[in-house]
Amino acid sequence: MISASLGYSLAELDARGAQHTAREIFQQPALWREVGSEVVSRRERTEAFLRPLLERSDLRIVLTGAGTSAFAGEVLAPALSKELRRGVEAVSTTKIVASPVECFAGDQPTLLVSFARSGDSPESVAATELAERCLTEVYHLVVTCNPAGELRRRHTGADGSLVLLMPERSNDEGFAMTSSFTCMMLATWLTLAGSPLGDGLAERLAVSAERVLATQGAAARTLAERGYERIVYLGSGPLAGLARESALKLLELTAGGVVSYFDSALGFRHGPKAVLDDRTLAIVYLSNDPYTRQYDLDIAAELRQALGTDSVVAISADGAGDLGDADPWHIEGLDDVGDAALALPFVLSAQLLGLHFSLALGRTPDNPFPSGAVNRVVQGVRIHDLPNQYLPI
Repeated sequence: MISASLGYSLAELDARGAQHTAREIFQQPALWREVGSEVVSRRERTEAFLRPLLERSDLRIVLTGAGTSAFAGEVLAPALSKELRRGVEAVSTTKIVASPVECFAGDQPTLLVSFARSGDSPESVAATELAERCLTEVYHLVVTCNPAGELRRRHTGADGSLVLLMPERSNDEGFAMTSSFTCMMLATWLTLAGSPLGDGLAERLAVSAERVLATQGAAARTLAERGYERIVYLGSGPLAGLARESALKLLELTAGGVVSYFDSALGFRHGPKAVLDDRTLAIVYLSNDPYTRQYDLDIAAELRQALGTDSVVAISADGAGDLGDADPWHIEGLDDVGDAALALPFVLSAQLLGLHFSLALGRTPDNPFPSGAVNRVVQGVRIHDLPNQYLPI
């Protein structure tokens, strides 16, 4: 399926340093099925940990991580706020480590949900330690892909902690986070929110993802070979966080060879629209919420006038009837799911685009930075000690 969809043989992908990234993009439907089964099998244990916490009206929930892991929180936070009927915040570990007193200014019971592919980046562990120092009552839900990671090691079996370990293959070998991102997001959504559609959501998402992978590879390659120099990703609500992750994926896989930008559908007009030129491709994620979708459609129509229809891609899970003569990348079978779940098959489109743009530029997607200027697990971060006089407690 990989070769047929991408238009490159496995030998070509290997020779061009893309075999891991390609495999990890295409393995996601199978991994989502594993995640769905694991969530069901460990439900009794997770509910025993979470139910007493979620019953507390004063509980603060913070989703944290760095880079792509932080953007998982940005996708989930607004949707979880709606589902749990409480405030859920996405605060990156980079913010927590740099300004812990500000991030934990209110000393209230807190559930810190930590996303980490490896669990070995300095900020991952430091954020949990700083939460312990700044708060009188903190609980940890660690979502990670690395069984040998420091974050998992410290929190497995610890009081007030629960570790959700993702399937083994989700610990991506490629530079860019792909299956690790989607597995952690899906597991957290199913664990914290459940699914109003029942336990079959993971299967439905996997089936739709298989269609995306089978049908969009050629379209992504065509766009990559047009020589666009800038790509703009736009989305609303949970899909705003997805736009940010999509822009990062393109920037990482092309090693900065294509400039990428992200914003919300409404926010883009307030100055950032200046990024547009005749070498810009715009990707608009269309919300499944009928009210929010109106704003996404408005900006898509405006961008078509500015850039031309061929340079605007509208990715949608709904029909094309309200899109005029545009031809969106339609993802079937998911027009009744919320945007946080919809982000999972949507991001496969961005991953395919990132891979094809990288190959079109002659980059090596598995390691876009052979000089080591940027690393798979961040390096060079020194964690400074926080003096006791800074602590609010």
